[in-house]
Amino acid sequence: MSSQRLALFDCDGTLADSQHEIVTAMTEAFAALNLDCPPPQSVRAIIGLSVPRAIRMLAPDLDDAMQDRLSDAYRDAYFAARTTAGAQPEPLYDGIVAMLDQLTADGWLLGVATGKSQRGLLRLLGAHGIGDRFVTLQTADFHPSKPHPSMVEAALAETGCTARSTVVIGDTAFDMAMAQAAGALALGVGWGYHEADDLVAHGAMMVAEQVGDIPALLHSLLDIPA
Repeated sequence: MSSQRLALFDCDGTLADSQHEIVTAMTEAFAALNLDCPPPQSVRAIIGLSVPRAIRMLAPDLDDAMQDRLSDAYRDAYFAARTTAGAQPEPLYDGIVAMLDQLTADGWLLGVATGKSQRGLLRLLGAHGIGDRFVTLQTADFHPSKPHPSMVEAALAETGCTARSTVVIGDTAFDMAMAQAAGALALGVGWGYHEADDLVAHGAMMVAEQVGDIPALLHSLLDIPA
């Protein structure tokens, strides 16, 4: 096993609670095209996917051209909301910064694999002053949507870590399935947008109930003394 260990985090629903911003932007996107938006619980269920795939799941009956227009409308609405004067960044969950610092002190490399755009991810990390914690950032701009393993594979190539020394940490079944597809380990989190049973069904080996549980669970997954 590589001496390097990589903790590869999802963003929305794992590091940051973005559901309000995503649901609001999706509602505005559908309204801009005079379409009825699915209920908030349906929108929350697709958080973590790339925008085009999320739109296909939310509006499967639309033709490709309309789905593309809806994707663009969502991106425009989300970007406008995030760049309006006085807009606050999506909040991090309590304890995230301390947890990241603990993992760094424990010798873990940190990365992000997210359905967000690179622009959106860099803005969020910069707003919270945590961008320097991460050695690899994989976003939807350059990869197929989760659960395709491309983001994990690119993170492994950038860091030199092996799949079996890498743990994907996320709140959705898409994250867990992506980890499995890449041959990595999978740790679910219980504070995001999918139920714990769904995470386990899609490959989660453990589910963290609190942010502060993550360091010990990561050590346990790799059998490293804490």
